[in-house]
Amino acid sequence: MVYATSDGSTRQRLRVGMVGGGRNAFIGAVHRLAMRLDDQIALVAGALSSDPDNAAASAAEIGIAPERSYADYRAMAKAEAARPDGIEAVVIVTPNHLHAPIATAFLEAGIDVICDKPLSTTLGDAEALVALARAKKRRFVVTLNNTGYAMVRQAREMAMAGELGRIVSVHGAYIQDWLTKPIDADGQKQAEWRTDPARAGQSAVLADIGVHAFNLASFISGREAETVSADLFTAVPGRRLDDNAHVLVRWTDGARGTILASQTSPGHYNDLSVRIYGDKAGLEWSGARPEELRFSVHGEETRTLVRGGHGSTAESRRVSRMPAAHPEGYIEAFANFYRDAADIIRAHRSGGAVDPARAAQVPDVIDGARGVKFVAAAVESNAAGGAWTAARFG
Repeated sequence: MVYATSDGSTRQRLRVGMVGGGRNAFIGAVHRLAMRLDDQIALVAGALSSDPDNAAASAAEIGIAPERSYADYRAMAKAEAARPDGIEAVVIVTPNHLHAPIATAFLEAGIDVICDKPLSTTLGDAEALVALARAKKRRFVVTLNNTGYAMVRQAREMAMAGELGRIVSVHGAYIQDWLTKPIDADGQKQAEWRTDPARAGQSAVLADIGVHAFNLASFISGREAETVSADLFTAVPGRRLDDNAHVLVRWTDGARGTILASQTSPGHYNDLSVRIYGDKAGLEWSGARPEELRFSVHGEETRTLVRGGHGSTAESRRVSRMPAAHPEGYIEAFANFYRDAADIIRAHRSGGAVDPARAAQVPDVIDGARGVKFVAAAVESNAAGGAWTAARFG
């Protein structure tokens, strides 16, 4: 479990287990790819499916030893906590409704948590997880992984350095088309659970993709949502939860903006974007062109800043693996998240100092709870005809 670093020293790989993410599960495989890229994490245990046969077969397929493949996450938490070589963190990649109970079991066992978004399906569960993580003194990160892109990190640095001036408006959007037809009613696995209130929670589109747009807008701008006015609707007749959301946001420090989320917009496969404007300049980033950042100083021609290029910031350079014009993308950004999370968890568990600048780059349980509060406030606002509703967590 030891690997060599670039300075010639050696370090222990972080031992992790995974709950969910068995065969034919989309996001579990993505997490495994991302955690492998920097060779700092060893996946050694798993409860990969609630079906025992599928759990065992999935574990065998990815090289987890049979004795560390579990049919139940509670048994996994207990057994791994008792092992001298047990896991140090659990990765949770299940449907939304299971996030809170699984995270609770592992926190209670003294194991750190890496949880997929949303943190939970209810605000009460989110608040309980924040309290438990603090009480147990465990690190808890939430895979709002788009914060790992180099040019997203650069945009944050520029905004925090005051290059935009006083921030006036903050906008995030995530637009897809994969739910334009009623594939959930036809039994498509990924669509079916995401539109089921019992498993997805109060909102489908906001919990699935809207929280990513919300988190990125907040991450780059440094602003929190104060209040929201929301219009949520279902474009596909008979669908049990919303598939579109238009949310007006009043951010802290006086900024205004919007969060737009849609999964029924033909022509948009996976269109994530953030636009932030100040009284001096504006920044625009798009997931379709993740290597670029549009920077517009008022009164000057817009500049396109390129990852690894002459205008790169320190943080952007740190998380870049390749020189400019050697493309990096989604997996590399996800891997940046995992590399930083591994460093934070490893330092914390060894009693070492956790770099606060590094920790600020990795969404934690508070950021996850802010997303849950945003979703809950938007649902409440929509039910009240778009009334302005408090959206700030804590």
